[in-house]
Amino acid sequence: MAFAESAGDESVPPPEPAPESGRRALAPLLAVCAGYFMVILDVTIINVAVPVVGRELSASLTGIQWITDGYTMVLAGFLMTGGALGDRLGNRRVFCWGVLVFTVASAACASAPSTPLLVAARLVEGLGAALIVPGSLALLQQAYPTPAVRSRAFGLWGSMAGIAASAGPLLGGLLVSTVGWRWVFLINLPVGMACLVLTLRHVTPSPRHGARALDWPAQCAVVAAVALLTGALNEAGRRGWSDPAVLAGLGLAALATAAFAVRERLARSPALPLSLLRSRAMSGAALVGLLFNFGFYGMVFTASLDFQHQRGFSALKTGVALFPAVAMTTFASVLSGRLTRRTGDRPLVVFGMLLAALGLAGWAAAGVDPTYWLLVAPMMAAGFGTSFALTGSTATVMSAAPPAYSGAASALFNTTRQIGSATGVALGGSLLASGTDYSTGLRTSMAIGALAYLIAAGFAWRCVPAKPEEA
Repeated sequence: MAFAESAGDESVPPPEPAPESGRRALAPLLAVCAGYFMVILDVTIINVAVPVVGRELSASLTGIQWITDGYTMVLAGFLMTGGALGDRLGNRRVFCWGVLVFTVASAACASAPSTPLLVAARLVEGLGAALIVPGSLALLQQAYPTPAVRSRAFGLWGSMAGIAASAGPLLGGLLVSTVGWRWVFLINLPVGMACLVLTLRHVTPSPRHGARALDWPAQCAVVAAVALLTGALNEAGRRGWSDPAVLAGLGLAALATAAFAVRERLARSPALPLSLLRSRAMSGAALVGLLFNFGFYGMVFTASLDFQHQRGFSALKTGVALFPAVAMTTFASVLSGRLTRRTGDRPLVVFGMLLAALGLAGWAAAGVDPTYWLLVAPMMAAGFGTSFALTGSTATVMSAAPPAYSGAASALFNTTRQIGSATGVALGGSLLASGTDYSTGLRTSMAIGALAYLIAAGFAWRCVPAKPEEA
């Protein structure tokens, strides 16, 4: 299947699409959100399936870890490459190839007869995901040029992350207990096919900047830095932060980051110009994204462990218990997308971060063994606040980048968020596995998450623009 872009001068952007209404206006949003939903769902849905997978495929502990973490490492490592390819070859084309690779790899995961083949398919699945995510924001910015409509689209896109991440355990538990673990991957096939059809039919071909060289040394440095950092953070939750392998991974990630910075300073056509990083709006909003992902995914991870290991909830009941946070993400994203035209992004991001901080602080202060119903409000506050802030921070990052670097800007934002998620999960796992009382580790994790939200509110106040965009 060829995903051909429009003919002619491919370095010139296509005409701005005319405003649409009704179902046709929703089609690009549905296409992009379907692809993004699959990517995030596959981060968490596998967690409840791996015990069954391990038994059926006779997987070792190392094999189980690679089934879970290999996907995340490849996704995080290749996001910047996916963004650069989208800017150079066209975001729609790269997005479609990503959906195709992801869907085929999902089928390979479902039919894998052994652990090594399943791990290999998961790595390819992660590569497809890394091609999908950067293009998703760039395509929404292209499809919805009006600031008010674009903000609502960004809001719904952002809600997909919270819904998919929190619904993963619920859906995974339901599938594993009814039709088997292979359906955890087979469910991606119809979604991927629908996403591909909708994108090819309803999303306008993207401009290409073929004259821009793909800076392979910089791309390799990014892949190495993010993969090493993500891998070290994942292992820190199991081995401890002082483990030699963890320290070596962090050190090598720092060296790779330094190499990337040097290369970008010297390159004629850098993958991510350092001038963009000097933009207070872009770098500040990306840091806000890192911090709120740290808080939210750290909360979801530690809450899942608490519900299953301390309260004795099943995987399915755990998914239901997390539903209050899920429900709030959708409502908050829609609301913030509607309010941003009147208030601007800064008040919404700051308010969301303060509310989320209040929620996690409330959990930390709830006591040693609080009843579940005391935790509903903190989860709702964290889910609402994170999603309420996501719309404005996303719009800030994308607006700060020139159109020619929209894929790179999206990749930067999502890479920092992925690092935040990995750090939150790693720190939460370390605190729960430490020699201190389990409840103390849980409440400490929530308190640190609340502090991260407060710091994010401070950065948002300084870096997110105060006034709404003009149409």
